[in-house]
Amino acid sequence: MPPAIAAVASDGQLTPAQRRRLLLSLSLRRQKPGTGSAPQFLRGRSARYAWPDLRDLLKGLRWAVVGAVATRAYMPERMTSEFKVLVHPEDSGEALARLRSSGFRLATELSIPGCTLQAPDGTEIHLLLVPFAWIDDAFQRLRRDAAGFPVLDLPYLVLMKLETSRAQDLADLSKMLGLAADEELDRTRECVARYMPEASDDLESLIYLGRLEMKDV
Repeated sequence: MPPAIAAVASDGQLTPAQRRRLLLSLSLRRQKPGTGSAPQFLRGRSARYAWPDLRDLLKGLRWAVVGAVATRAYMPERMTSEFKVLVHPEDSGEALARLRSSGFRLATELSIPGCTLQAPDGTEIHLLLVPFAWIDDAFQRLRRDAAGFPVLDLPYLVLMKLETSRAQDLADLSKMLGLAADEELDRTRECVARYMPEASDDLESLIYLGRLEMKDV
């Protein structure tokens, strides 16, 4: 372990960048080619898990599904207990008013700008109101997942996951990037170089790991 990382790790306080580089260094040493999964499974996109449909409720506002649920637009869907929605901070007041008037109950405030709401059916929704530097660009390039929900375009979803860099985030990133087309990878490189240049080398490592994992596709 690099000394600078080891010193911080002894206190259990790795920064996201330190955590990302430590996990990447371990993965680069251990990763083996191929996933063993059938190509049709890896290329398939689904929306088997049901989540609250906010499209009519938030119509006309700038919002998108992010987090684990959004990854199903770019890789095989995986189970998760978190439903995260990013709302443009300028639309936050109207979004919260609409949600609360429709029976969504405020549960807790988050450690970042945003809150947790409980939907009428009991589902918890993490409403993120973070003023990311790239947020205006992101809301001009939304994609749709298999359920028709708006999700962030791959470069911006990558930026969000690089910001947190938990182990699951890095696993999602390598899989999404390994399955991405060359044009998507080029746009992602440009986006990271613009908004998070210090992570450009880590992005290349994630692309390499993803391609290595998908070598049999």
